[in-house]
Amino acid sequence: MRQVAERAGVAMSSVSRVLSGHPDVSPAMSEKVMRAVEELDYQPDILAQSLRRQETLSVGFVVGDISNPLIAEIATGVESTLHTHGYSLLLTNSLGDPLLEAAHIALLSQRRVDGLVISVLDETHPALLAKLRDLEIPVVVLDRNLPAEIPVSRVLSDHRGGMKAAGLHLLGLGHRKIGLISGAAVRPALERRAGLEEAFAAFGLPPTYTADESVFSVEHGAAAMRRLLDRPDPPTAIIAGGNQLMLGALRVVSERGLTLGRDLSFVGCDDVAVTDLFQPPVAVLRRDNHAMGRTAAELLLARLREGAPPTDVVLPTEFVARPSCAPP
Repeated sequence: MRQVAERAGVAMSSVSRVLSGHPDVSPAMSEKVMRAVEELDYQPDILAQSLRRQETLSVGFVVGDISNPLIAEIATGVESTLHTHGYSLLLTNSLGDPLLEAAHIALLSQRRVDGLVISVLDETHPALLAKLRDLEIPVVVLDRNLPAEIPVSRVLSDHRGGMKAAGLHLLGLGHRKIGLISGAAVRPALERRAGLEEAFAAFGLPPTYTADESVFSVEHGAAAMRRLLDRPDPPTAIIAGGNQLMLGALRVVSERGLTLGRDLSFVGCDDVAVTDLFQPPVAVLRRDNHAMGRTAAELLLARLREGAPPTDVVLPTEFVARPSCAPP
């Protein structure tokens, strides 16, 4: 900064006012300083500036598995929105480990991020909840339920409505033996199961579906698909309640040479590329993942810039019928 001041022939305080956007700066002064900055290729000390402002213009994003296409799309929505407001995104990958997730939250807090966006693996994990209770920065949670005393904003998907529509479609086609491949007991899994039960109730039927629940992973999707297909009385329709579960299930469909819509009806979650490329195209529960990311960033910015209270926003989920579903 001293060199910039010398090159521009002004005081260092004038350089500081120009670079900080102070309103009490003449156009002539601003032009001289910025010309010197360009000639010297001066890069301001961002850390020093952030300490003076008491903000770092950075946001942490804690995800469980960055290889999940859903998370990648959400992260794009978060980052593009934050970038237009001058914020940088620091992303950490917890690799499916809740303890590592809690450690990442602590690390980002130590790095003085201004806020956090998180997609937690386990809504009840003690280490995670303890870290969140200690935070003094705004937090936005993606599609999870947390204890009411933790003041977070949330972006939620209407999984129940989407799953009810899928269940009504399958039941309307005549299916009564339905298999559900699901993840752990977190909000999306619980809401999807509730939606399927509402579909059965709408037909005046008991909820006689078969659920195979574990972790949200390709491996579980494949293993659960094999178990359901190998039952003495296998389902005539199967719903994979997650995009990674869907990928694993479709591998088994290919391995066994099954034709969807003829040998088995199938519904997946999230409209990732494979749903169009697979033949026949796969019926899905679709949501706008970029919109989820944008909404998360907007909620966080509202808390950072306007002091807005924690808020929930529910985004729609729709069922898209495709040839993978047919009468049994």
